[in-house]
Amino acid sequence: MKTVVVIPARLKSTRFPKKPLIDILGKSMIQRVYEKCLEVIPKELVYVATDATEISEHCESLGFNVVLTSEDCLTGTDRIAEFAKVVEADYYINVQGDEPVINSQDIKKVYDLISEHDGEIINGYCEIDNEEDFLSVGLPKVVFREDKRLLYMSRAPIPFNKTKEFVKGFRQVCIYAFPKQALENFTQTNGKTLFENIEDIEILRFLELGYDIRMVELSKDSVPVDYPEDLEKVIKILKND
Repeated sequence: MKTVVVIPARLKSTRFPKKPLIDILGKSMIQRVYEKCLEVIPKELVYVATDATEISEHCESLGFNVVLTSEDCLTGTDRIAEFAKVVEADYYINVQGDEPVINSQDIKKVYDLISEHDGEIINGYCEIDNEEDFLSVGLPKVVFREDKRLLYMSRAPIPFNKTKEFVKGFRQVCIYAFPKQALENFTQTNGKTLFENIEDIEILRFLELGYDIRMVELSKDSVPVDYPEDLEKVIKILKND
């Protein structure tokens, strides 16, 4: 079963324009993500999918595999679905292009789990250990069944209680694994689904389409860069390393 890793990247982010090309201690963000993938996945199976010639040319100059997609993709998953029409595989692992310090062993863990859960959608999560992250709208919170199937995901602090105190929570880690058929079905909707659109969380489209999503626990190392101020956390981690 062929599995490829795809890093979706676009220039026109509303929260942080041109962030894939932002310099982080001498390397672009997209370069750092790609190199993290190469730590555990053969180069011939790692791609960047982008709608921007500027990103494509940058990646090509570094010798990366890159596929140019349209500018009409609603989400990163829509972009990977379009990519899947060009590069044939059985499974596609989405690694977000704004995760420059992602733990490469987390990518490997998802990659290895595919053979055990053929045909299923897989998504990562980790425990939240502080109230600031629990209340952050930038971090989707996860609730799941005892068998780790996703119940819901929200930018709101869930699960919550009457005392409004932080007790326990889990957040999404943006490593996904999709079988090809699921990606094809994902793009058949007429735009974003109701709760996907409200929450701005694309995995909810699969949930609304009736898919089970298997959540797998990963490390807490992920630091998504949604806003320019998030770079401070990343730079601190890189300097400590």
